[in-house]
Amino acid sequence: MSNKNALITGVTGQDGAYLSKLLLEKGYGVHGILARRSTDTLWRLRELGIERDVHLIDGDITDLSSLIRAMEASKADEVYNLGAQSFVGSSWQQPLVTAQVDGVGVINVLEALRVVNKDARFYQASTSEMFGLIQAEHQSETTPFYPRSPYGVAKLMGHWATVNYRESFGIHASSGILFNHESPLRGIEFVTRKVTDGVARIKLGLAKELRLGNIDARRDWGFAGDYVEAMWLMTQQPTGGDYVVATGTTTTVREMCRLAFEHVGLTTEDHVVIDPKFYRPAEVDVLLGDPSKAKQVLGWEPKTDLKTLVAMMVDADLRRLA
Repeated sequence: MSNKNALITGVTGQDGAYLSKLLLEKGYGVHGILARRSTDTLWRLRELGIERDVHLIDGDITDLSSLIRAMEASKADEVYNLGAQSFVGSSWQQPLVTAQVDGVGVINVLEALRVVNKDARFYQASTSEMFGLIQAEHQSETTPFYPRSPYGVAKLMGHWATVNYRESFGIHASSGILFNHESPLRGIEFVTRKVTDGVARIKLGLAKELRLGNIDARRDWGFAGDYVEAMWLMTQQPTGGDYVVATGTTTTVREMCRLAFEHVGLTTEDHVVIDPKFYRPAEVDVLLGDPSKAKQVLGWEPKTDLKTLVAMMVDADLRRLA
C-alpha cells in the first residue's frame, strides 16, 4: 500500500471521482480542490461511497494563491489536473472563461507545483478535441493538432504548457490525450448521458422523444473507470511523457443511440428527432485514437466495450429516474 499524497483538481467531476476511488484503493491520501460554484458538487463522490475519504480544500485553478496553499496543505507527491470547463458546446458561448480555466489554469497549477514541490509528479488532462479537423486516420501522439472549438484551443494551450514545463524545469509532467470516455457519472449535458437519460425517460413514460444534433459524428468511446488507471500509470513512469488513451474503435452517435434504445426494447427511429439548434458552429466529424504507446509503455488496455458501457449507463439512469 502507498503512503503517497495526491492532489486532484476537478475532484468532483466524473474523472476526479473515479481517480479518487482508484488512488484510495492504492492507499493514497487523496486531497481534492473544491471550487464552490454549484449547489451539490459532491454527488459523484457520494455515489462511489468515498465522500468522507477525500480531503477537500477550497480553491480554484484560476487563483494561483489558493493552489499554492493547496499544495502546501496536501503535501502532494502527485498532482492530477482534471479541472476544466469541459463542455465543448459551451466554449463558443464562454470562450474567455474557457481560455482562463483550460489554458491559463494549467499554468497556474504547474506554477504552484514548481514553487512548492518541484519533485511532485504532474498529470494534465488533455483531450482528443485538440485534433479537431483530423490530419490522420488514426490520431497518435505525433499527429498534428487542428482544434475546432474554443475548448480545443484552450486545451491545446494547457497541453503545450505541460510539455514546456517538462522541458524547461525538468518537472515529471505527463499529458493524457484522452478520447471520449463516459460513465454513469457523466454530466447530463454530454451527448452520451443525454442519450441514456433520454432513453430511460422514454422507457419509463416520462418523455416521448429525444432531440439531438449531428448523429453521424463518430467518436472513440471508452469507460472513464478504465481511463483513470492510465492517468495513474503515467505518473509511475521513470520520466514524464504524452500518451493517447483510446479504444482504437470509432462509432457514430447514431449507433450509440441504437445500442441504448435496443437495451430497453425500443428503436431509435421511433423516438429520435434531429434538431438543428444542437449542431456546432464547427463540427469535429471523426475521432479515432491510436493507443499503441499507452499499451506498449504503460501496459494499459481498455477493459469495457461500448455495448457494456451504454447498458451500464442506461441502467443507472433507469434507477435514478424510477
